[in-house]
Amino acid sequence: MPTFDYTQFPRAGLFRRLASWVYDFLLAMAVYMVAGAVGFAIFGIFYKLGLIDMSGHEHLIEVQQSSLFYSSLIYLWNLAWVAYFFVFFWVKSGQTLGMKAWRLRLQNTDGSLITRKTALMRLLPTLLGIGNFWLIIDRKNKQSLQDKVTNTEVVLLSLAANRGRL
Repeated sequence: MPTFDYTQFPRAGLFRRLASWVYDFLLAMAVYMVAGAVGFAIFGIFYKLGLIDMSGHEHLIEVQQSSLFYSSLIYLWNLAWVAYFFVFFWVKSGQTLGMKAWRLRLQNTDGSLITRKTALMRLLPTLLGIGNFWLIIDRKNKQSLQDKVTNTEVVLLSLAANRGRL
């Protein structure tokens, strides 16, 4: 398998990043829904074990929806799994499935893969892809807000460099 100098690839523009974002958004929604189903199943198990009281509600979902504590736990659980989805792929290969489809790779500016800490730091400015719109302001450097904050870059890989990754 050939090796590539990842510092030589050009930085990706806004269109490719947004196209990749659409793919990843759909995947993230699927992860969110599966995590929600698993989270609610765990909630149901806690009820069966007697750890959760129905508090006069007829259905378990009403208990969850009427409690800020339970709702917050389930939503945080779901968001944690979505965050894990992105962090896992960014750290493992520099590419989520959407990035792979559009031949994008997230990396440090020296071409190396990012660390978990860097991936976690990218999550907030990446939120819903809003940080990518910084590319409209910074057309010359092609760095999004999350790229600037974490000293990373998203590059456009060649077909050969993208083949067999992930």
